[in-house]
Amino acid sequence: MTDLTGKKVVLIDGSGYIFRAFYALPPMTREDGTPVNAVYGFCTMLTRLLKEADADYIAVMFDAARKTFRNDIYPEYKATRREVPEDLIPQFPLLREAVGAFNIVKIEAEGYEADDLLATYARLAFEAGANVTVVSADKDLMQLVGTKIHLFDPMKQRDVDEAAVLEKFGVTPDKVVDVQALAGDSTDNVPGIAGIGVKTAAQLINEYGSLENLLENAAQIKQPKRRQSLTEQADMARISKKLVTLNAFAPAEIPLDDLKAAPVDETVLKEFLAAQSFKSLVNKLPALINAPKTEQTALKDAPASGTTAIPVKKGVYKLVQTPDDLKKLLGSAAKKGIVAIDTETDSLSAMQAKIVGFSFAFNEGEAYYVPLRHKSKNAQTDLFGETQNDDLPQIPVRQALAALRPLLEDKTVLKVGHNIKYDMHVFANEYDTPVSFVPYDDTMVISYVLDGMAHGHGMDELSALFLGYETLSYKDVCGAGNKKITFDLVDLETACRYAAEDADITLRLYNFLHKRLGAERMTDIYEIYDRPMVQILFDMERVGILTDSVQLHRLSTLFAQKIGTLETGVYALAGEEFNLNSPVQLGKILFEKLGFQGGVKNKKSKTWSTDADVLSDLAAQGHDIAVQLLEYRRLSKLKSTYTDALLTQINKKTGRVHTAFFQAGTSTGRLSSSDPNLQNIPVRTSEGREIRQAFIAKPDHLLISADYSQVELRLMAHVADVKKLKTAFEEGLDIHAATASEIFGVPVEGMDPMIRRNAKAINFGIIYGISAFGLANQLGIDRAQAKEYIDAYFAKYPEIKQYMNDTIDFGRKHGYVETPFGRKCYVGNLNEKRQNIRSFAERAAINAPIQGGAADILKKAMIALPDALKQKNLTAKMLLQVHDELILEVPESQADETQAVVKRVMESAAVLSVPLIADAGAGKNWAQAH
Repeated sequence: MTDLTGKKVVLIDGSGYIFRAFYALPPMTREDGTPVNAVYGFCTMLTRLLKEADADYIAVMFDAARKTFRNDIYPEYKATRREVPEDLIPQFPLLREAVGAFNIVKIEAEGYEADDLLATYARLAFEAGANVTVVSADKDLMQLVGTKIHLFDPMKQRDVDEAAVLEKFGVTPDKVVDVQALAGDSTDNVPGIAGIGVKTAAQLINEYGSLENLLENAAQIKQPKRRQSLTEQADMARISKKLVTLNAFAPAEIPLDDLKAAPVDETVLKEFLAAQSFKSLVNKLPALINAPKTEQTALKDAPASGTTAIPVKKGVYKLVQTPDDLKKLLGSAAKKGIVAIDTETDSLSAMQAKIVGFSFAFNEGEAYYVPLRHKSKNAQTDLFGETQNDDLPQIPVRQALAALRPLLEDKTVLKVGHNIKYDMHVFANEYDTPVSFVPYDDTMVISYVLDGMAHGHGMDELSALFLGYETLSYKDVCGAGNKKITFDLVDLETACRYAAEDADITLRLYNFLHKRLGAERMTDIYEIYDRPMVQILFDMERVGILTDSVQLHRLSTLFAQKIGTLETGVYALAGEEFNLNSPVQLGKILFEKLGFQGGVKNKKSKTWSTDADVLSDLAAQGHDIAVQLLEYRRLSKLKSTYTDALLTQINKKTGRVHTAFFQAGTSTGRLSSSDPNLQNIPVRTSEGREIRQAFIAKPDHLLISADYSQVELRLMAHVADVKKLKTAFEEGLDIHAATASEIFGVPVEGMDPMIRRNAKAINFGIIYGISAFGLANQLGIDRAQAKEYIDAYFAKYPEIKQYMNDTIDFGRKHGYVETPFGRKCYVGNLNEKRQNIRSFAERAAINAPIQGGAADILKKAMIALPDALKQKNLTAKMLLQVHDELILEVPESQADETQAVVKRVMESAAVLSVPLIADAGAGKNWAQAH
């Protein structure tokens, strides 16, 4: 046997990636009209892998045909799969040709799937002592994950380790096939056991250890329906396991030795790429394959002088190290009228980051980097904290920033950034007085407006997708792990290569993307809703919200006391003290000392499972210790996630928490929040309300909380033209009581609160495309009754059913749905034949225009509010946006007038066929104001 000890073997799931690339990328044809989008994505992935994987052995596996040995076991295997898209068929031979062009071995075998070949060669390489990486996004391959066999998802660019497998399937990799055998797989038409999903399957496998043990003990299952299913469908579960288990002993006709990585013939590859009309890849991809290390070495050897030219591909990037050079270049940028700008810093925290240098570009392929705070071994720090040394010629920070400021504030110069809000914060940290960036554009936001969540919006991804250009990564420059350095320690030439490239790519992306806004009629969405929000969010983040550390400490102490009481109670019930946070110790207490039934040991670790599902089952059996353990965990998480964590996130200079809002992270246009996430603070529990009490107004001020009343239901009534709902809203009726009266035929007066509750659940559920199954679970009724409720709802409001059908049809045709204001919300899988996946997509399509429309309305209000307040000489400041809610800080003397202005602005933010109603309250803290 070949000895591959220490070698790295990379095995690529060619068939799996083909389909994902086809659906992920927009249509693309070569000059003769042949579709090539999947080929383009495949070539891009191979290039990235060859550059980063550093493989000693490599191969690509393909499916030879649809029919395999699994069809002999179960003829209906994969019978529900839809036909191969017409545009993909001519790409199959090109994809195989591409593998040869990259000088990689191609493997396929009649009667076997690519997954079987991946499993087989992974086994062979493992047995030969190699470290194996399987490149695939296919969940079926998670069963291979182990100590020396790794899975890498090329779509999400992340490793899939045992923790990821556990998160996906609820079990360790060795039990994945058992879970799949029970849950089935609609994708491949694997039957499984009717009524058992992944979560239940994982619970059962963890409890019984294996599929066979479960089936043998099916008579012990307490739930009658589940017991019957497992008993009657045991053979089907066993067949399903055979279908999902990969054959790691498929024919290996190509020896492992033949997979040895070979150099790419650049001439052959260029000819192939040119034949596909991949003009942007012809010059750029091969260079990345053949000489990444040489290029890095050349950078380090480049001389450091006043203005050092660094040619990179078609671009020329230069260091700017003298005041005269900087002044001349900034003058040229001002004359040009447009400049892309980017900052390099010592921190990812926008409020605390100090600038290390900045780059700018005003002509494509030409960019400049101005180092300011780079350090060398001889570096010394002056009284102002600035770096002083002779080794690194840099313009003094204050002098460089003073020279830059007129350009930043020049209203005749357009400033372009990628996530420019971060750069605005960095400069705000450096300048003593506020600096205005107006006018500005943001390529990240433009990309988001155009394509929603059809792809990511990071600069590297957009560059590869739209420019065919693979950028130098931060890891390439600063390293990773123990060898990682901060950017101020990067040598100047390498820093220039990286930073100037960012400015250059930003300018190129702007020139490409901005044209699409007009061509695709998305200019209004960008200019009216999203571009102005950059400044609004910057101002909100800058202000932050005052936080009462005393209240947080008090809550932390209170939670700690409750946790301590629970610990004491658990110890008393256990008969001894132990580490409640140790699953090993807890498992021994519960299942060995106390002898509780239903415990399951993890096969690999041989320890008892003590997750939430296990404890919930024990609690349901009447074991008080499990009840106390669940409460202990809930309070512990509340303490660590909120009270303790928020204390560490209070800015020492301002006493405030400065969350970061993100504009490009949801499919509907909603904002998200991080560091900390203030949009997820619990609101319905008493502890959650107490946490909100810690967000306070400064002395002599109040917090105002203003939110829309049932805005999504109002939007549904508007877009679907639901006459009865519109009348109810116009007359100011209790909408849930009115709905209950319509559906159940009972008068509003004296209505049973439970009937109103049911109507409320239906009202809000319909917005999210709720199913009879979901409504049944929510209301605690059977599915037949839930279906009757939904049918009655649609009978009374047929316009809503028509809206749903029309929206789904539009989404199927275009790949996206639209908010009432024209924002595109991309929704995939609407044409999927697998019902569970298609149903999920349909629910998303139904909800997106409503949720997205609400987000658009609130953005419009937020943009209008500062000027409205200013016109009334009111000094309130917006602090937070939490979905449909705005939080402002206002002087007490202005509270009433400010509430009136906020309410007026919010209610006039959009003209609908129903009234928009906003409610506002004020208080010393967030809880009081809400």
